[in-house]
Formats: sequence, C-alpha cells, structure tokens
Amino acid sequence: MTALPNFDPRLVPVVGVDSHLPKVRAESLQPAALAQRFASAKPWLPEMHAEPRFSEREPVHASVLVPLVMRGDQLQVLLTLRTANLSSHSGQIAFPGGKADAEDADAAATALREAQEEIGLDAQYVEVLGQFPIYTTGSAFMITPVVAVVHPGFTLQPNPNEVADIFEVPLAFLMDPAHHRRHAVQWAGQRREWLSMPYTDASAERFIWGATAGILRNFYRFLLD
Repeated sequence: MTALPNFDPRLVPVVGVDSHLPKVRAESLQPAALAQRFASAKPWLPEMHAEPRFSEREPVHASVLVPLVMRGDQLQVLLTLRTANLSSHSGQIAFPGGKADAEDADAAATALREAQEEIGLDAQYVEVLGQFPIYTTGSAFMITPVVAVVHPGFTLQPNPNEVADIFEVPLAFLMDPAHHRRHAVQWAGQRREWLSMPYTDASAERFIWGATAGILRNFYRFLLD
C-alpha cells in the first residue's frame, strides 16, 4: 500500500494479532523442502489478492524477488528499505523489484533484472524456486512475487537512488502468525485493512507492512496449506 496523505501506518491501532494460528513447521523452512513444495503443485489458496484501489492510472505489471539466504541452519528473507525520494512506496520496506520491461522474457526475468539494478545481486547466485499469484497494490501495481534461494558467494551493492538499506529477517519469524498484526483505518469513505510484521534487529525496528506483508502472508498460506 502506498502511503496515504498524512498517514503513518505505525500510528494505526492494532485490531488483532493472529497468534491463534499455527506457525509453519521448521522442517518446511529449508531449501530442499521449499523446492519440493513448489515442485508438488499442491493446490493452495492465497489470502491476499488486492488492496483497495486509490490510483487512477492504468495497471502496471511488476515483479519482486523474494530472496532467501541461508545463515547457519536457517533461511533469512532479504529485504530493502526504499529511499524517501521515490515516487511510489517511498520509505517503505520492500522486496527488490519493479516494473516489467518489454525486453523481459517473463516475471522471473523482471525480478532478477530489478534485483541486479537495485541491490547488485548477480543472477548467477540465484536459484528461482517458483512464483506466487499476482498481488495488486492500491497504486495499481500488479506484482508477481518470485521466490528464490540465494547461494553463497554473492555480494550486494545498493543503488543509492532507490535503496536506503538492506537487511535480513528470519523466515521462521515471518512464518509465525503470532507476529502478524492486523490494522484497520477509515480513509476516503472506505475501511482499509492490512497486516504488519514488525521486526527489531540490532539497527532498528523494521516495520514490514502493506504489499510486502501481504506477500509474506501468502507465503505463509502456501507453506501451511
């Protein structure tokens, strides 16, 4: 969700926490298990499809890379903090990604190209596992999330015009709905709801919300179903 006028998502009350839901089993959060889950083509139902529309422009196809990095015996999700000067989703936590180009062969090609441009992640270290259904933002981006394991040896170089910071969050933390908080607000005569998944590391609280949290929630449903 793009920030609305005079809107700080951190100040919107929490209306619920999903601690009553089961967390994903640890054995399902390993690279081999994830690859098997994608290969199985087992049916599942995404929970998050689209945000209420607030943009009048034509929908734009985009892709994001959901990069999973092994640290020790657990996977971490690599995320970025977008710079404050960007025209959309500025200052928000996001996956590396962006709009599709006509030259891109498919959604995965878009995600890999954008990850190279935004954070300097070389595609030779990236093993694409699969993708999730399109998630449409209120700003009319039709996002295809592409899930991938990033193998050791990579280096990162953030584009300072787009990325203010790069950090990691344990996949196990994000796949535990006890960390999924529900928010709601009335805006422009409509009730808008979203999830947040705040995570505190050594640097700061990372307020994950909006489209990024919605895609992560679908990841949870994918592994749970």
